[in-house]
Amino acid sequence: MATGLTLAFDLEALRAFSEPAVAFEDARRWSENLGIVSDQPPYVLTKFTREHALRNDFPPEPAPAVETLDHMRTHHDTDRYVYVVPDDVTTTPDGWERLPVSEAAERADWELAPDDSVDVAEPAIEDEDSDWP
Repeated sequence: MATGLTLAFDLEALRAFSEPAVAFEDARRWSENLGIVSDQPPYVLTKFTREHALRNDFPPEPAPAVETLDHMRTHHDTDRYVYVVPDDVTTTPDGWERLPVSEAAERADWELAPDDSVDVAEPAIEDEDSDWP
C-alpha cells in the first residue's frame, strides 16, 4: 500500500529560493522521496548538489527531466507525486502534480530570492566529446 509523498524540484525552481538548501532540507521532513531534476547536463546538477550539500534521491541522468520523473514514478510507490517548477512552466508529466515555485514558497514559508540574485544556469557544453565531470 502506497503512502507518503515523492517531491521533485526542477533545478531552476530550486535556484529561485534565497536559501535552496534550507527549502530542500525542510521538504525532506515531509517527503518520503526527494529529488532534483534538470534538462541540463548531469554535471550541472551534481555541481549544484555538492555546492549546497544536498542529498538528491534521484540520480542525475543524461535524460530529459520528464524521463527522469517517469522513471522515479515507477521506482517510488507513494500516494502523491509533486513537481515544483518555475512559475512560467505550465505542463507537468503524467502522474505528477504541478506546483509553481511561488506557491510552494508561500505554502512552506520559504523565501524566494530577489529576481536579480538567482543563480544563472551553467551553460551546456557544446563539445559532446568533452570529459568535463
